[in-house]
Amino acid sequence: MKTIAVIGTRGFPGIQGGVESHSYHLYTHMQDVSVRLYRRRAYLTELSAQSFPNIEYIDLPSTRIKGFEAVWHTLLSVVHIAFHRPDVVHIHNIGPGMFAPLLRLLGLQVVLTYHSPNYEHSKWNAPARWLLRQCEKLSLGFSNRIIFVNKYQMEKCGALDKSVFIPNGIDAVTRSESTTFLEKHGISQGEYLLAVGRLTPEKGLEYLVEAANRLPQVGQVVIAGASDHDSAYRDMLERLDTGKKVIFTGFTTGENLRQLYSHARAFVLPSVNEGFPMVLLEAMAYGLPIVCSDIPGTRQVELPEQDYFMVKNVDSLCAVITRLLDKPDGPRHYDLEKYDWNTIAATTRQQLFPC
Repeated sequence: MKTIAVIGTRGFPGIQGGVESHSYHLYTHMQDVSVRLYRRRAYLTELSAQSFPNIEYIDLPSTRIKGFEAVWHTLLSVVHIAFHRPDVVHIHNIGPGMFAPLLRLLGLQVVLTYHSPNYEHSKWNAPARWLLRQCEKLSLGFSNRIIFVNKYQMEKCGALDKSVFIPNGIDAVTRSESTTFLEKHGISQGEYLLAVGRLTPEKGLEYLVEAANRLPQVGQVVIAGASDHDSAYRDMLERLDTGKKVIFTGFTTGENLRQLYSHARAFVLPSVNEGFPMVLLEAMAYGLPIVCSDIPGTRQVELPEQDYFMVKNVDSLCAVITRLLDKPDGPRHYDLEKYDWNTIAATTRQQLFPC
């Protein structure tokens, strides 16, 4: 059985993040491949104990220091890989991709999945953005093959001779009839706008909160997600919530998340930057009406034009929400056939093991 060493993710299951969710679905659909997953010990939860027949966890020390945790953990992972050589190393994102030259020097095959241009995220200062751009150059230059989840980013980066576009995916979902989680948090069934994601500035949640303040027809906004490193961004969102309409449920997964998707009035994605947001596919799988910012990452799913609003523009967001609430159109059906995880896993496997 072929062996993949996976680095650049905090790990799964039970760990928040788009890359983490992507990795969970991808590797659990690769039953004929042995996966060695390097996880960051500081992020493990009770849910992280779940095991899978084809996946081995290597839990190494890590920190929660922004800008240092990924470098430190990836370095430790590379040292372990040097003595436990896999058939291929699969790196997630450009920051950890700075180690691609070292892995190639060790004679290993390297495949990079490029999720998003992290240097565009406002949480990074100028030196960090410069470093991430250098990491991008090393990642693209030294990886044997590159998988982009965002076709626009692939076209922007070039290197098309060894690049391929493979989108994120979604499994089939079933709606939950239960409302116990909603009742616990005082959430009104069918009356709330839902946003899901980490509480970080690139998610643009402040624009949603400001829009809710302006619109009397918006009763509740539910934000399911937790902060990465500190609570400064969440604290800012709470200060903006002058109408006291926002309910924070923290990192939410499993049945609780099913309930939130199943009983929401609509899903709102106000992000400033995204690679290919899996939460958007999840909301579509539940048939929710969508309101999302007009950025390349959200344009990949080709929603109706009326679903998009101008990024960072509260007036535009208010107009789209108002139209949706004034003229409800009921559950929607989206064609998600090309986002099937079985197909995506098989296509990714071909990139990992081309021969």
